[in-house]
Amino acid sequence: MATQNLEAQNSEAPLLDNDDHSQSADEHITFERHPDSYAHWALKVDGPVARLSMNVATSGGLLGDYELKLNSYDIGVDIELADAIRRIRFEHPAVKVVVLDSALAGVFCAGANIRMLAAASHSHKVNFCKFTNETRLEIEEASAESGLRFLAAINGACSGGGYEVAMACDHLLLIDDRSSAVSLPEVPLLGVLPGTGGLTRLTDKRHVRRDRADVFATKSEGVQGAEALDWGLVDEIAPPSAFSDAVDARASALAETSTRSDDGTAIALEPLERAITHTAITYSYVTATLDRSARTVELTISASDDDNWALTTARELDDLLCHLRFNEPVLGTIVLKTVGSAATVLAKSEQLLSGNDHLTRETALLWKRVLSRLDLTARSLIAVVDPGSCFVGVLAEVLLAADRSYMLDGIFEDDEDPLPPAEIMLTAASLGAMPMANGLTRITSRFWGSPDHITMAESAAGGTIDAARANELGLVTSTPDDLDWDDEVRLAIEERASFSPDALTAMEANHRFAGPETMATKIFSRLSAWQNWVFIRPNASGPEGALRKYGSGTRPTFDLDRT
Repeated sequence: MATQNLEAQNSEAPLLDNDDHSQSADEHITFERHPDSYAHWALKVDGPVARLSMNVATSGGLLGDYELKLNSYDIGVDIELADAIRRIRFEHPAVKVVVLDSALAGVFCAGANIRMLAAASHSHKVNFCKFTNETRLEIEEASAESGLRFLAAINGACSGGGYEVAMACDHLLLIDDRSSAVSLPEVPLLGVLPGTGGLTRLTDKRHVRRDRADVFATKSEGVQGAEALDWGLVDEIAPPSAFSDAVDARASALAETSTRSDDGTAIALEPLERAITHTAITYSYVTATLDRSARTVELTISASDDDNWALTTARELDDLLCHLRFNEPVLGTIVLKTVGSAATVLAKSEQLLSGNDHLTRETALLWKRVLSRLDLTARSLIAVVDPGSCFVGVLAEVLLAADRSYMLDGIFEDDEDPLPPAEIMLTAASLGAMPMANGLTRITSRFWGSPDHITMAESAAGGTIDAARANELGLVTSTPDDLDWDDEVRLAIEERASFSPDALTAMEANHRFAGPETMATKIFSRLSAWQNWVFIRPNASGPEGALRKYGSGTRPTFDLDRT
């Protein structure tokens, strides 16, 4: 049963110190993987079908002395899954359906590893939940936007985060062997929540009735077979003798619904060129200068007319954001800059959004996901637009993602050979091609409830916008001149560093996502916030909490006040 699988995750290995769990410069979590070196997944492509089989190495924990029993996972397992999904999208355009299954008999996935969760720092728990959510959302986006279909072949017990992975798929096929169940046992067993989208997908995606969802999420043993099918927890069941044939038949049927076509523009995702020092992280087109005393990162995106600029820049920015989240939690403010030819970026953006080939479409969708990762990053974002900037086209979305933005009005008078005044330009990238997680453009989110302002900003698309016009349109926060520039930008950054990081994170998340909720915003704002509040409470993580006591033979002690 699912309960037994969760119990089997536990071992007597010592827990990591919750306060000291951080990585040194030599222990940074990295986010690039390759199928040849996967430790936890096997990817096999056979014509239109890709099979992604989970077989987690028990001794392969990324962060400490815990065993990943029964396909329980940590961040290292999910990094490989994210890599596999992305490679299928870019490198295998002939694939129409992805089958997710398990190589372990009787077990699909036992969910996030309990020992890892109990031991990890709070910061890691938060970012682990975010990353896993983003991976599941990428699976769903690949179905909605790329025409891929995903089949969860649940060939054994499937609990917690394992069921959440399955729910990200288009079709869930459960083996009906009188022992395998699907379950979300976090509430009754661990004192936490299904924190990677489980509760939200149960109601908003699978439309499970509220009272049944309540029973299911508090039923540690889960639901099997015909009952799981009747409740809408799975889409199909098959007995063991017919399970393999049922998987093949369903994969073929799903492939028929795919809109993917192989036009010969597949591309291998080569390793990124990256150098990391104590004060800088340098890629080909993205650089980050780290000021540890000021707790800031100056993130600069450089324009280039290289053919691979759009794809490589998106991958580099994505890698950097993940690195900062997990490895640099103290650097709380990101100053966003661009440099280079605006005309070059405009040309690249036009090509990105008008191209009809497989590679161009997937690159545009990658930019959409990376910009969403930027929106969801718990750092203060301050954009600086000065002469030599190229916040145009797709890079204008980086500007609009900022919590504040400063644009120089005029030129730097003291420069011997001053550059022309800065300009920005909005294009199709800002008019719907790159929506936020709330389904709205960043312009609409910026001016939520003010349709006239939205219309004015959108009508300015296609033309250059100087500082005065940007201020008039409300596209930037402030437009100081040369005399006030240094002081105003400096004071804004210094002020940010003086505030409570917790208060800033909550404030920024509220301001960034105006308007109606979507499944994604519920997962990140509601479920993730509650989950991580629960994680830090003593009922879950304290010495007598459920995560610490689970598997020890003694019951947790709860603070019984409702808060």
